[in-house]
Amino acid sequence: MPPEAGSGSGAQAHWRSLETLYDSAPINRLFESRLELAKAGESRIHFTVDKSAFHAAGAAHGTLYFKMLDDAAFYASNSLVSDRFLLTTAFNLHFTRPMREGAMVAEGKWISGKRRVFVAEARIIDSDGEECARGTGTFLRSHIALSGLDGYSAR
Repeated sequence: MPPEAGSGSGAQAHWRSLETLYDSAPINRLFESRLELAKAGESRIHFTVDKSAFHAAGAAHGTLYFKMLDDAAFYASNSLVSDRFLLTTAFNLHFTRPMREGAMVAEGKWISGKRRVFVAEARIIDSDGEECARGTGTFLRSHIALSGLDGYSAR
């Protein structure tokens, strides 16, 4: 069973606080998106690709792929840790299809790790149900207390 897993009121409050933390990140003003945490060890990030994120050949730049995959895997892992902010230590990304304009979902899932290092995977699915990318990340428990972060608060 995942560490600190559960769906009780404590877990629910933690997940809502993580969603608030995600919303508060300045980077999300550049890449508008919405985090959804409904189950321990899983996350979903809803976002829309528009031409402002395109590279010169008319598809989404790799920056957008990495950001959404990293965030999805990160929050899937941090949904299991209620006291500390995790840090990405490595991320492996595989592009499988160009992202064009439209609605996308990045899905994250915790794979392993219970104390200090967590491993999670993520994938981006387009509105046709096709996978556009997938990745695997490792995340380290930091010394940063979640409770000390301005954006981490109950809604």
